[in-house]
Amino acid sequence: MLVFAALVALTVLIFLMSGSNGGVFSHKLTVRSYFENSAGLKNGAAVNLEGVSIGTVKSIRIAPERKLTPVEVVMKISSKYAANVRQDSTASLETIGVLGDTVVNISSKAAQKPEIAENGELPTNETPSLSDVIKSSQGTIEQVNTILAKLDSLVDSLNTGRGSIGQLINNPDLYNKAVATVDQLQGLVNSISSGKGSIGKLVADPTLYNRANDAIAHLDSVSAQIDSGQGSIGKLIKDPSLYNNLQQSTASLNQLLADVNAGRGGLGLIAKDPQFASKLSDTVNRLDSILSRADNGEGTLGQLVRNPALYDNANDMLGNANHLVTAIRENPKQYLTFHVKIF
Repeated sequence: MLVFAALVALTVLIFLMSGSNGGVFSHKLTVRSYFENSAGLKNGAAVNLEGVSIGTVKSIRIAPERKLTPVEVVMKISSKYAANVRQDSTASLETIGVLGDTVVNISSKAAQKPEIAENGELPTNETPSLSDVIKSSQGTIEQVNTILAKLDSLVDSLNTGRGSIGQLINNPDLYNKAVATVDQLQGLVNSISSGKGSIGKLVADPTLYNRANDAIAHLDSVSAQIDSGQGSIGKLIKDPSLYNNLQQSTASLNQLLADVNAGRGGLGLIAKDPQFASKLSDTVNRLDSILSRADNGEGTLGQLVRNPALYDNANDMLGNANHLVTAIRENPKQYLTFHVKIF
């Protein structure tokens, strides 16, 4: 009898202790969440609230009706933590420990809604798992491997002396030529600094500077003279007479054009009088007719222009006259006789 009483007392004590610590006999709150991937989560895995264990995973199954988040995770949470799990708390899968065990972690930091009910659904906050990170970085790793292979090939080419950079690194001839070129440039700089050659004289000889300075001074003097109105250019710039004369000439030309347009004066009659224009046209037509007849050899003028006989006769006559004048000069008494009569 005493043993039975002791067993009953022990059972009651265990029950009380289990109820206060969320043990086997304590009331459990059932909630569920839906994930894209279980990430290795197993039945009996811990359910944590901000890192503190508050329950365990009861079951994991595939829910075909959930296309985007088909993994249903049912959790049992101790009733004493039910007030900390809200309708807008979020559940996520995390990996902990050295072995990488997957647990469910509930966060209520930003939760504002009431407590979640029995069989309520907690929204999920998907975080990339280690496998997701590895998969997403696979392309980057492949690109890095490709770049490393190219770098390895490039370094091998440089070490074997292939290409311009390889020759620059491994071939001493190119280095020697570069040194020789630098030496020549240094010698050229020294020659210029010492005043040798045309460029050296240009740099070291002050004569060119003095001439340039004199030329600038002369230009400054000419500019001063022009600015003061001296010389032709100075008067052209400073003297208003040219401007006034030009303005008067422009005014006179404008008046002349106005008179012509009004039909005044000779130019006005030429430009505006229809009778004068008709007479001028008749005169031009007659002159054209005369020139056409002369060109065709008609009339005296035409014979003079076209008939070579008239030219030959005139040429012979001029030749005979020239001979006569020459003969008179040589023997004037033969051709000239003077009679003197006295009354």
